[in-house]
Amino acid sequence: MAFDFDVTLLRDQARSFPSGPLDTSIQSLRIGHCKYQSLRGLGGFPHLRVLDIASYPDTTLDPIGDLLELRYLRILHLPKVRSLAPLERLGELLTLALETLPSWDSSGRITEVETLEPIANLPRLRHLVLFGVRPMDQSLKPLQASKSLRSVRVQRYPRAEVARFYSETHWSDAHVPEPSAA
Repeated sequence: MAFDFDVTLLRDQARSFPSGPLDTSIQSLRIGHCKYQSLRGLGGFPHLRVLDIASYPDTTLDPIGDLLELRYLRILHLPKVRSLAPLERLGELLTLALETLPSWDSSGRITEVETLEPIANLPRLRHLVLFGVRPMDQSLKPLQASKSLRSVRVQRYPRAEVARFYSETHWSDAHVPEPSAA
């Protein structure tokens, strides 16, 4: 059964993220392939627990870093982001999926980030997906510092690194669970 989002914004042609009176009780939001130049207005949803974004327009994850009740975050296509540091503030996050567009898979394109350390520092993170999002050194080693991870799925990493990682961690590469606002 598919998850029902409280609010879904799909292919909105507006250049600005909606502003004005916001329902601060909203717990789940899907933003899909909209023309927004920024998602800075996400702070108007302080009780978000589930956030699913396709086509992230900003160069930084700062608009997401203040969503302190977030438990599930999926971002598909974040080509301008280089630092994952703002995610480190999401202490309640249980599931994180960062992915490139499927069309990038065949071309071999990736989103290169500085380091995976901010992810490893998330105290409750259980499930992680990194499809086409990797650090310059192509290493998964920083994730091994996590005390909470249980499943990690990756694509576009060297085979030897992936084999070493799973051999040393014994973590699963199972699919992540469906979102839940609970």
